[in-house]
Amino acid sequence: MNFEDFILSPRNFKTESWQIGSRITRQIKEDSIVLLFVSDCRGAGGEAEIQDFTGIRKEFYKLSQLDFEVPVVDLGDLISGKSVQDSHYIIQEVLSACHQQRAIPVVIGGSNDFSYSLFSALNIYRKNINYTQISNIISFRQDEAMDEYTFLGKIFSTKDFSIRNYHHLAYQKHLNEADSVRLIKEVEFDIIRLAEMMNSTEKTEPFFRRADLVTVNCDAVESFGEPFSLHPQVNGLNRREICAYMKEIGLSENLQSVGIFNYNIYSDSILNQQLAAQMLWYLIEGINIQRSHPKERQYEIFYVLINDRQYAFKRDTFSNLWYFGDDDDIRNCIPCSRRDFDEAKKGWLNSRLTKA
Repeated sequence: MNFEDFILSPRNFKTESWQIGSRITRQIKEDSIVLLFVSDCRGAGGEAEIQDFTGIRKEFYKLSQLDFEVPVVDLGDLISGKSVQDSHYIIQEVLSACHQQRAIPVVIGGSNDFSYSLFSALNIYRKNINYTQISNIISFRQDEAMDEYTFLGKIFSTKDFSIRNYHHLAYQKHLNEADSVRLIKEVEFDIIRLAEMMNSTEKTEPFFRRADLVTVNCDAVESFGEPFSLHPQVNGLNRREICAYMKEIGLSENLQSVGIFNYNIYSDSILNQQLAAQMLWYLIEGINIQRSHPKERQYEIFYVLINDRQYAFKRDTFSNLWYFGDDDDIRNCIPCSRRDFDEAKKGWLNSRLTKA
């Protein structure tokens, strides 16, 4: 498939040698990070006409490239299909091309239902997917149409889809139907409220550590001045918190795809453009740090006695990350936090660690 038929190449910007824009290329490369900007917001009640992402690009391109080694590709702006289904199909084709090159596609813009496309494309190459979503809304609304309220139910109900773990972070209780929240709990997937994510990433970092796919609904980020998202909220993660979480996403050991959806692509606010650009930058920083980690790891093991039963915790001596379990293969241990270990020493064991 010729991508030039439905992707508009980005314009060139003058940048200095120390800025990340000086190293960005246009062609998909092996083991690269591939940026794709999307204008189709029909799934969130918006429009599909091509929008100008120049503002975000200018802010992103002028940020420092530090000592980043992972190649960064700006593929361009996707031309929306005649229907939402057409746009989903085109995006899946682009993502498949990225996965074939072991590249990490990052989709920016478009409505949150394109999370379905990211999952669908990844499911072809990887089974038992670990999917983490940051979103203030949990919805399993049933409808033939694909939109931001129905895509999650379609992911869970599609026969050929293979999902191992689903973590839903930053939901806001006052915005959600009780039935959807109850359903997530019944299937024993993790739900983390917004209040539990504020001020520090320590408690929720384990939900990103082995994520294959992460999608971010910008409605979970608080708006300031002009709306940051398509459905602006007075409450949400603040600017520093969302950037910290973008870095945690990049640090995932298994990261394959990232989506940043429901961003207000109609906004001319330079502050919104700066925040979107810096979210991308921190994601890329996390990916570069993860790629530099040594492949061979050493672990300290600690045993805790609770009600006459012994439990094991492990600490990675390089990254200082914690795991629960005493299996020799760390992949069979459950990511956890130092806080989980400290609570266990006091006699309280997080039920998430024992439900398997």
